Amino acid sequence: MRAQSSATASTRIAVDTPAPDGTSAGTPALGHSAPGSAAGPAQAALGVVAFSLTFPATVWGLEGFGPWALVSARSVLAALIAGGALLAMGVPLPARRHRPGLAVVAAGVVLGFPLLTTLALRTSTTAHAAVVVGLLPLTTALLSALRVGARPSRTFWAAALAGAAAVVAFTVQQSGGALTAADLYLFGALLVCAAGYTEGGRLARELPGWQVIGWALVLCLPLTVPVAAVALVHQPPHLGVHSVAGLLWVAAGSQFLGLVVWYRGMAAIGIPKASQLQLAQPLLTLVWSVLLLGEHLTPAAPLTAAAVLVCIAVTQRARG
Repeated sequence: MRAQSSATASTRIAVDTPAPDGTSAGTPALGHSAPGSAAGPAQAALGVVAFSLTFPATVWGLEGFGPWALVSARSVLAALIAGGALLAMGVPLPARRHRPGLAVVAAGVVLGFPLLTTLALRTSTTAHAAVVVGLLPLTTALLSALRVGARPSRTFWAAALAGAAAVVAFTVQQSGGALTAADLYLFGALLVCAAGYTEGGRLARELPGWQVIGWALVLCLPLTVPVAAVALVHQPPHLGVHSVAGLLWVAAGSQFLGLVVWYRGMAAIGIPKASQLQLAQPLLTLVWSVLLLGEHLTPAAPLTAAAVLVCIAVTQRARG
């Protein structure tokens, strides 16, 4: 999920829209692939696939872990991976001026989004959550506009509002005419994650994108380690193939390694092409929900996801 938690892309429209880890899409991470290399599209596509598997992996993880145990253990494992990478590459500690922004990224992307989406997925289907969270790029763009004082075009606003209306209508229809607790968790997840993405995008003008998410993960360790210890005692895990695979994927695949290949691929093929690949992410999640979880889709789910995809494509092409 956005890390994603439990963890969802960007391009230049009328504002600078951050990428799924809360960083600016224009910032490459662990080096550059050579322009025109065949590895670039493959790496970007692997990143999208990694992000699209977050919700199904979370559902698997919940088979053996309580929500608090899953989220805290996920963050600790991802932080250990990120911290190892930062240490191995000799990255210096972030400057003091960067730390408030990293705290916002940590609160939104590392803690808030994974926790809220995990709580939602206890009662919501993966397909339902994927459609609702498909609004994340639009929500991020709106908060980015407010944060930097940009003035997107009327076309941008019209497409953004149309996408939001489609998701709200879908949510109300699927919930029998009223919002459920899971829906409120999902909408809350959109807001906190978009805030984290927006602040991460600002930070990524000065720090490489992978370092932004890496330091945000490490920053959370004083909180996530004791929470994980307490949660694992009070919610003893029932380890199985699904629960272990789900935990490992959301920690290593979704919240860190997926971001590495995404940024490397984007550096090679450019922002527009990479962003077009990520438009398929909600639809991919719907496919995984059927193949991995055996969910049965209503016609409204893929239709709404496609409508949101179109709205996002319009906002990406809009110019202020």
